[in-house]
Amino acid sequence: MKLQVITVLSAVLALALSASAHADTPNAMNANPLFTPSTLPGQFPRFDLIREEHFIPAYERGMAEQLAEVEAIVRNPQPATFENTIVALEKSGQTLNRVAAIFDNLSGTISNEQMQQIETEMAPRLSAHRDAIRLNPALFARIRALFDTQAQLGLDPESARLLDRYYKDFTRAGALLADNGKTRLTNLNAELASLLTAFTQNVLKEKNADGIVVATREELAGLSDAEIQAAAKAATDAGHEGRYLLRLLNTTGQPPLSTLTHRPTRERLMQASLDRGSHGGDYDNRAIVARIAAIRAELATLLGYENYAAYQAAEQTAGSVATINKLLTDLAKPAVANARKEAADIQAIIDAEQGGFTVTAADWDLYAEKVRAARYAFDESQIRPYFEMNRVIQDGVFFAATKLFGITFKERTDLPKYHPDTQVFEIFNEDGSHLAFFIVDMYARSSKRGGAWMNEYVTQSHLLGQTAVVGNHLNVPKPPAGEPTLLTFDEVTTTFHEFGHALHGMFSNVKYPRFAGTNVPRDFVEFPSQAFEMWAAWPEVLANYAKHYQTHEPLPPELLRKVMAARKFNQGYATTEYLAASLLDQAWHQVKAGEVPAADGVLAFEAAALKKAGVDFAPVPPRYRSTYFSHIFTGNDYAAGYYSYLWSEVLDADTVEWFKENGGLTRKNGEHYRQTVLSRGSSGEAMDLYRTFRGADPVIKPLLERRGLN
Repeated sequence: MKLQVITVLSAVLALALSASAHADTPNAMNANPLFTPSTLPGQFPRFDLIREEHFIPAYERGMAEQLAEVEAIVRNPQPATFENTIVALEKSGQTLNRVAAIFDNLSGTISNEQMQQIETEMAPRLSAHRDAIRLNPALFARIRALFDTQAQLGLDPESARLLDRYYKDFTRAGALLADNGKTRLTNLNAELASLLTAFTQNVLKEKNADGIVVATREELAGLSDAEIQAAAKAATDAGHEGRYLLRLLNTTGQPPLSTLTHRPTRERLMQASLDRGSHGGDYDNRAIVARIAAIRAELATLLGYENYAAYQAAEQTAGSVATINKLLTDLAKPAVANARKEAADIQAIIDAEQGGFTVTAADWDLYAEKVRAARYAFDESQIRPYFEMNRVIQDGVFFAATKLFGITFKERTDLPKYHPDTQVFEIFNEDGSHLAFFIVDMYARSSKRGGAWMNEYVTQSHLLGQTAVVGNHLNVPKPPAGEPTLLTFDEVTTTFHEFGHALHGMFSNVKYPRFAGTNVPRDFVEFPSQAFEMWAAWPEVLANYAKHYQTHEPLPPELLRKVMAARKFNQGYATTEYLAASLLDQAWHQVKAGEVPAADGVLAFEAAALKKAGVDFAPVPPRYRSTYFSHIFTGNDYAAGYYSYLWSEVLDADTVEWFKENGGLTRKNGEHYRQTVLSRGSSGEAMDLYRTFRGADPVIKPLLERRGLN
């Protein structure tokens, strides 16, 4: 039966080589900028030359090249060595990796129908390609031979870790399965890849289709003139001339809910957000959610795990489902208790105003702001004029990074952009040497997926001679032309957060790309990003960027004190909505094969899971409901891993204490943090890196104090 797998690999290789030969015609070779590395500094992508029609030929060439490279490893008559097998594998697929990095990033930022068609076509083909490599018995035999004799190889620590990692990657991918198991796994992986793509596209399409249209300006009472103008333009662009359109962002909560005073509009907006992907029509995701969960449950069983959450936890610093469940359930009860107290405070305001209604999810943000204003004598609208976006980036984020790490920034207007709204910066080390390139993409648009994220276009690696090209992406509503972009404090914090991810990628200083940057356990990857959030409110940093966009006056000390005093405000809500989503994630991935609900039972399963966990408090819905929970249903990285933000926050809160204990924003502290954590990627065990940095194990007390749960 081993011959069957080799035959499949040979067939895939022949097909890929045939496609590649077709793509290698002289005209195609001359025209396709993805066939070779970019000649721009740092291999910066040629966004000015890349077109949609380039991707499939480049994907096909990349797959053909990698399969040929693997075939050469397998057919090498020499016994397996670290260099001719592991290093050769690590060097393989460079064209494919380059193409995939660029396509994956662009499909999330400037998607269109053609990009979505490419994504749909390539998802199962790429899945089959990965399986053809990791289920190749001859290749695995060479890896296993090295793994079994690793004590005699004399490898340096990073190389020894790479060998161990490849062995685990292949076994977790099914290399130890019998041939019939491999066939089943391959089929499931291909189907899963297609479903993840379909979910992704449905979320984007429904986000654009399901905003709410209102007829009159009165229905937008509470919004600023600039926000109303933006809604009018959005409506005109969508073919609703003379009306107003409020588009949806990816989370359940929507920014206009904090200021809209017209309750029917608030209710419509919240209901439209909650209903996404679950009310019939072309973009209904219920059947996709059910099938993804069923496939993952079967995959876990096939690979010897009780459920998919256990399969994922084995690779995380948490280590087990039991540990994750304890973290979430221990915090759920006090979080909901705090949220109920906050709801009572909100209800008191509603009753005092003779509102005549009981608080719902549609009311929370507006009335929470009123509670904040009453308790701390300020509201969000008072501080937004002090958070102009460019100043936040330049005088806040970049200022803090320079103070900590000595790095400097220079805008590069000569490098190509994939969208006019983006900016490109070159970043230099303190000695003036090149460190990385950084792309900033702040504004929401219909072609961009929701949320905020960091990605890599080029991954640092000494083996490949590469430095990093990374990007940060947010979804800040773009104001009308000529108006400033004023951020909420949440958006300010998110800007700092994503730059923490960027630093993790840019400071990477490893030999092997497998270990570079953010390629760390999922419940560790959020640690550096969450830790960098501390500088958003650090007095020295805040004083440098929080200046009125018109008068340039600094944020008044009294208002600053109120902002700082209010930092624990609404933490019951924030913690509960996050825990509800995390518990939903675990529920979907702790279900066993054969017990996953059908499509028409998805919402009932969700409701039962929230009730069982004790977080079914209607005024505080999950941050993401199942049918638009992109973290867990558009890819595998965060599946059963959404808890990682909270897990990482334990490390983050403890790290804040370390910086306070050691003098705060200093070059010495920044250098220590860079050398022990940010530069190491996953070249060492994550918690070992943390202990080296901190000098001790993390403690949970700072997190509990931060969230008011102590």
